Amino acid sequence: MKDNYFMPYQQRWLDDKSKVKIWEKSRRIGATYVQSYEDVRDCVNRKVPAVWFSSADESAAKEYIDYCEQWVKVFHMSAKRLGEVIIDNDKDIKALVIEFKNGTKIHALSSNPKGFRSKGGKVVLDEFAFHNNPEELWKAARPCVTWGYPLRILSTHNGQNCLYYKFLDQVQKGKLNWSHHKTPIQLAVAEGLVDRIYQRDTTEQERQDWMKNEKDNCFDEYTWLQEYCCVAVDEASAFLPYDLISTCELDDVLKPISEIKNDMYVGMDIGRKKDLTVIWVLEQMENIFYTRSVIELHKMPFHKQEEILSEVLSCKKFRRCCPDSTGIGMQLSENAQIKFGKYRVEPIMFTNRIKEELAYALRTHFEDRTIFIPKKHEIREDLHSVRRITTTANNIRFDADHSENGHADRFWALALALHAAGNGSGKINISTRKRYETLKLVEAF
Repeated sequence: MKDNYFMPYQQRWLDDKSKVKIWEKSRRIGATYVQSYEDVRDCVNRKVPAVWFSSADESAAKEYIDYCEQWVKVFHMSAKRLGEVIIDNDKDIKALVIEFKNGTKIHALSSNPKGFRSKGGKVVLDEFAFHNNPEELWKAARPCVTWGYPLRILSTHNGQNCLYYKFLDQVQKGKLNWSHHKTPIQLAVAEGLVDRIYQRDTTEQERQDWMKNEKDNCFDEYTWLQEYCCVAVDEASAFLPYDLISTCELDDVLKPISEIKNDMYVGMDIGRKKDLTVIWVLEQMENIFYTRSVIELHKMPFHKQEEILSEVLSCKKFRRCCPDSTGIGMQLSENAQIKFGKYRVEPIMFTNRIKEELAYALRTHFEDRTIFIPKKHEIREDLHSVRRITTTANNIRFDADHSENGHADRFWALALALHAAGNGSGKINISTRKRYETLKLVEAF
């Protein structure tokens, strides 16, 4: 019977009789569904006196109870749905309850930790990482299973600063003797999820298209990784958090360089084979900088890159450019300086200190909302990818992982453009007034 209902990853969870199980999972793969089967089975077989289920919100508790009612019918067991029942008058704790003919009960509680106090039986903590107070919930729920009853913890990730992530870390280090299951969306799809959704056998291409569509419809990489791929993202280490980036995004900020009417500044991060070359063009309007063009060059020969940069710098509103002159960028930067003048082109040699100055100046613009950027997925992810790292020698380093989206190339191109706009350079002219003009200025004093 079970083979008709469950996919392999669900069956593995069901077949695991460990006292404590923790499931690291993607969203919407049927984890709560199979857990409800296990709980009804345990009640039907009187393996537990009661099940105490808690999820992060009321709608999830109702969905769980609906699943349980389905399984009651499959087992041909007599049970009664009691609806919402007060289980503690003093604390006003309520639960959705199903009572079986044999006296066992399933309770679907709110996330209030007090609901577990003075209770005994099987405990199921669903979406544990998203409970309001997981530490207090854990302290209240853990003693419920003292007499040998099962404990189940299921959740998607919610960063690296929560108790759920700490549990997984301890399990993987062998410090907690819990059974660990992990089901990212890729594994769920490989084991039949899309077939179940489409209610037919699907091709490999259809499965890949389905996953691509799911990923494309996530707001950002952060959501895809945590909600679907079982990757806990440490948002606290992101130098530019998503919330900060989104406040400076505009839909229609880009426009042709030829239409720029105010001072124009350019930053260029240079790559060749592995990294992108990115030319970032800003227009300054009073004290606000608007992104007018982001030119991305993939594996383009240097002479072509030089031609494109020259075309950009030939704009009549161009004032200053800061290209990356580290390594392979040195010759291109020198040629641009020769062509457009050493006071208009300032090559920047990246060092840890220079990167730190550029990065903090960039973040200040985001915090002050003095920079506006296009609302584009690749740009958002690139800006978010940079991490501030403290080395063992207590030095500060800014870096990002290499990915198909680049290596923070857009981040540094924007930082260089802002540096060009905000860090005056060029020949300083000193002039003096004639003596009679000076006397006239001070005669009132």
